[in-house]
This record gives sequence, C-alpha cells and structure tokens, in this order.
Amino acid sequence: MNLVHELEVKVKRQSVNWLEKYFSGDSIDYKQIFAIILPIFVDQAFLILMSFLNTAMISSAGVAAVSAVSMVDSLNIFLINVFIAVATGGTVIVAQYMGSGNKAMVSKTATQAISAVTIVSVLITVLVMVFNHPVLNLLFGKAEADVFQNAKLYLIGSCISYPLIAVFQAVCGSLRGMGDTKPCLNLSLFMNLTNTVLNVLLITIFHMGVMGLVISIILARLLGMVASLIYIINKNKTIHFRIKDAVHLDYSILKKIMYIGLPFAAEQLFFNGGKLLTQTFIVQLGTMAITAYAIANSISLLFQMGPSSLSISAVTIVGQCMGRRSIGDARKFTKSLIGLSSILFLVTSLLLLPFFPEMMKLFSAPEEIIPTIYTLTIMAAFGQPILWASSFIMPSALRAAGDSNYTSVTSLLSMWLIRVVLGYVLGITLGFGIIGVWAAMIIEWVVRGTIFYRRFKGEKWHAHRLI
Repeated sequence: MNLVHELEVKVKRQSVNWLEKYFSGDSIDYKQIFAIILPIFVDQAFLILMSFLNTAMISSAGVAAVSAVSMVDSLNIFLINVFIAVATGGTVIVAQYMGSGNKAMVSKTATQAISAVTIVSVLITVLVMVFNHPVLNLLFGKAEADVFQNAKLYLIGSCISYPLIAVFQAVCGSLRGMGDTKPCLNLSLFMNLTNTVLNVLLITIFHMGVMGLVISIILARLLGMVASLIYIINKNKTIHFRIKDAVHLDYSILKKIMYIGLPFAAEQLFFNGGKLLTQTFIVQLGTMAITAYAIANSISLLFQMGPSSLSISAVTIVGQCMGRRSIGDARKFTKSLIGLSSILFLVTSLLLLPFFPEMMKLFSAPEEIIPTIYTLTIMAAFGQPILWASSFIMPSALRAAGDSNYTSVTSLLSMWLIRVVLGYVLGITLGFGIIGVWAAMIIEWVVRGTIFYRRFKGEKWHAHRLI
C-alpha cells in the first residue's frame, strides 16, 4: 500500500511540475488557466456533440434534408461569424481591461459590445430575409428542387434566430474576456440541451423534418438569450448591465471594439465566403457528394472539440497577459496551448476512429458514399494534429494582442488563393471531386500556419496598445 501511495504522490508531483513549467507564469498560473479552459472545453464538446447528433437526427428525413441543412449551415456560419467577430472585439478589450484591473471599463465595454452585436445582427437578418431567394438561387441554384425548398425554409427560420444568438454570444464573449467561463458553460448547456430535446421531440418523434429543426432553433435561442440577459442583470457583480446604458452608444469604446472586431468580421466574411464558394463546387458534384461532405465535416468537428476550446481560451489568456504587458507569458502560453492541442487531436483520433462504422449507422449513410467519408476522415485525422493548431490557435493569440489586421488579411488571402482556387482545380478541373476539395483545405492550413508562425517569432504582433 505504501508503494502505491508513494507512486501516486510521485505522479501527482510530476503532473504539477509539468503544469507549472508550461502553464504558469508571472501574470497567471496553471490553476487560473485551466479554470478558463475547462468550462470552455465542456461547452465546445457539448456544442459539437449536439451538432453531430442534430445532423444524425435530420438524416432520418432523407438525403435531401441533410443536403439542405448542410448547405444553409454553411451560409449560417458565414453570417453568424460576422457578429461573433464583433463580439470577439469585445472579448479582447474586456480581457485587457480585466488584466489591467479596470473593472469599471470592463462593465462599460461589455455593455457596448452587446449593443454593437445586436445592431449588426438585426441588419444582417433584414438583408437576408429580403434577399433570401436570390441568395439561395445564386449559391445553390443547381441543387435539386426538394433540396432547394428545404434550404429556403431552413434559411428563413435561421434568420429569425440571428439576433437571439447574437445577444447570447455577446454576453458569453464578455464573460469569457473576464475569465468568468462557468456561467458561459451553464448558459450554453441550457440552450443546447433545450435545442436537443426539442429536436428529438419535433424531428424524431413527430417527424416534422426541417420545420421541426427550425422551430427548435428559434425557441432554444430565444430562451438562451433571455437566460443570458437575466444572468448579467441579476447575478454578475462586474457587468452592471442596464438597458438604458446599452441604448446609449459610447463611440470611444465602440471604436476600440471595432478596431478588433471589424477586421475579424471582414476576415470571417471572406474566409467563410470562400468556404461557401467551395460548397458550390460540391453542389455541382450532386446530392450524395453534399451528404458525404456534411457527414465528414461533422466527424471532423468531433476531433476539434478540445483544440477549438483552446483557440477560444487563447483570446482570454493572451488578452489578460497583454493587459498586464507580460509579453513573455503571452508567448509561453501560446506555445503551450498549441502543444496541448496536438496532444488532444491524437487522443481524440485514437478514441473515435474505431467507432467509424457505428457513426455511419447513426447517420444512416448510404453505402456508396461510406468509402469517401472514411477517406476524408482519415485525411483530417492525420492533418489536424500537425497543422490545425498553428492555423487557428496562433491567430487567436495574435488577435488578442491587437494584431487583428495582419491576422485577418493573412486568413482571407490564404483562403481565397489556396483553398478556393486550389479546391476548384483539384476537385473540378482535375476531377478528384470532394477529396480534391478536402485536400485543398488541408494544404491551406499548411500555408497559413507557416505565415502565422513567422509573425509570432517577430516583435510586431505585440506592439499594439489597445487600452
């Protein structure tokens, strides 16, 4: 027994030493860092699992429904990421003020971030609602008729929910900037569990198909928005949110938020616009190709559960380091998060790949596309541990330091010059189909990751003064 106890003590001591070495610094220690990361990890795991299960559930309505939801979700990501980008501007400024100890400005910045994101989301909603048919026709006009009708229904329903999810994301972004991630987790669990329960009820039990999916999204996001506002009005002691303060726009604070948010929003428009254009290549390949892409993408997102949470956490961790002007800690923690990301990718791949046949049954995947889905999954499993982190965690760190213009320009150029152009050449011109489009995505990770690494090695990325 003594030997076992001594071994346990030794392992625990080595673990603490490892955490101290890679995740503690002058401005923040490993306990604070993992207090930020763990709730975000659980949140992201839950979000991705719910997306995975939702895709599986809608599969019961047939390939036309899966294809429609997949196509519109690409457009949804394109649009929603615009106001999430503005919310990220708020997260960075909140994190830096929190790091400097100025809690009064934390509260003011959070309130103005919610206002800015609400305005942007309402404008996007109005534009897409008015022009929904021309937009769908331009992007997916070659899709089959039943796919197109399902896509139109899902897009209109999604539009109604944009301002609801926008306010929710702005609240959570501000809380993350403070390092107060547990409420974000609770709010996200509440909203996504509601969404899943409604999906089971309306899609699986009542067989309402895409209409059921639309109703569940709107109701879940409405309840999520209400819960998030109740929390910051009644529970949070730092963000003293009042409606009258949100209506009164403070342009000096908005200018700082937009300095980060607008380049990131432009990046998201061009980056996700490139992904959307890539989707139009896949539409040309037929409904089965769209379905294979949708399923492979859902599986790929499962691999990203841990690393995507580190990418989000990097904004808060590096932002707070920069608020204290601790450049050494910002560098150290960025490298540590990238290393941890690679480990998580390897562990997730080893755990999930043996269950590939069961996942195919869950998705009700047609037999003829299963080999294609498997090939795409293996490509992701090999590419992500080496390439993904430097492509996505490093720009989050650079952005948190205020280096938003550089990261945005790099991201959109690599997307359009590599993923879009090369995707078309490999997928359509050379006839490699969906595998060629997928390969172009992985090659793009190599290019952008290399560029971000070179920037990170220099000094310009941390020379910005936001506060």
